Order: sequence, then structure tokens, then C-alpha cells
Amino acid sequence: MKDALDKIHDYCETHTTPPSSILHELERETHLKTLAPQMLSGHLQGQFLAMLSRIQQPRLVLEIGTFTGYAAICLAQGLQKGGTLHTIEANPELEYLIRKYIAQAGLDDNIQLHIGDALEIIPGLAGPFDMVFIDANKQEYIRYYDLVIDKVAPGGLILSDNVLWSGKVLTAAEREKDEDAALIHQFNEKVLRDERVENVMLPLRDGLLIARKV
Repeated sequence: MKDALDKIHDYCETHTTPPSSILHELERETHLKTLAPQMLSGHLQGQFLAMLSRIQQPRLVLEIGTFTGYAAICLAQGLQKGGTLHTIEANPELEYLIRKYIAQAGLDDNIQLHIGDALEIIPGLAGPFDMVFIDANKQEYIRYYDLVIDKVAPGGLILSDNVLWSGKVLTAAEREKDEDAALIHQFNEKVLRDERVENVMLPLRDGLLIARKV
């Protein structure tokens, strides 16, 4: 079954607009210089994020969890003229790599990088945000959501990555063995019950939850 899913994923990637040379090089350098390159959004999800951003045409975007900047560059592709993407990364050792590729993408004026704890930085950021992408500490997803929901404009999107957690969210037995899976499941249930949003969960990569503020 896994082989079939991998083949479907590869087929989807093959039939998706290819990444830019900058994104291709960023992915390559991420694999060479980081310990967890699988955290990178990658081609298929990156193109999906770019497509959503181009459709939404946001003025203000917030990304929680930059890693090496792949998703930030993708999300910035749909910004309105003069728009801004705020992105927050907890690991200062990644700053040089993030800034390198933001500059190569010509997005210095559009992407504002914050290094530090998102729980401390988010309260100081003014909205309203048209898009929010949550992809940081999985144990803090609920707190991130609570901090941003009132800063999102009506019709704005909150995107949350890794909401399937390798399928471990599916059963109580798996959730009992994996604290992250249990907390992500609680987050998924919270969004589903939140009458302020409508949502759809997609089995894209490790699960992507899209919530639209009504």
C-alpha cells in the first residue's frame, strides 16, 4: 500500500508545475546541511501553497515555523503588491540559510523574518492576516491557533501542516503511545468544532488542514 501511495505522490509531482531553480537549490542545500530535511514543504505542497496564495492574493501573511524558508517563498508568490509575509523561526542556526534564499528570490522587501519563540512574537504582530500557515512545534498548535484566530480577517485562511502525523492520529491506541499525535488530534477536533471557521482536511503529504474564517 505504501509503495502505491508513494507512486501516486511521485505521479502528482511529475504532473505539477516544477519548482523554480531557487527552490530546487534550496531543497538540495536543506538536504545537505540540516538534520531533518523531511521538514521541508517540498515541491508538491510548496506549489499547492503558492497556488492558494495566488488565488487568495493576500496583503498580509503569517507563517509559524520557517525552517529553511521553502514555504515562505512559495506563500510570498501570491502577495499583493507591497504585501508582507511575517515568518517566525525558533532556531537561530537556520537564519543564514533562510536569509540567503529570501534574497536570491528577490523577496527581501516582502518577507520579514523573526527569530525566536512564536508564542512571544505573535502577540506583538498586528493583523489582520489574510493567510496563516502553522508548521512549528506540534505540541503548541492549539496555542498558536488561539493566538491567531482573532487576528485573521473574515475570509482569511489558516493552514496547518502535519495534521495526520504519519497516520498516528487515527486510533486511540496510537495516540496513547505518541503525545504529539494525541495533541494534534485534539487540535483537529478543536478546529472542527470551532464555529468561527469552516474547514477541509487534505491527505497532502502528512496532512494539511485548511480553515477559512467565516
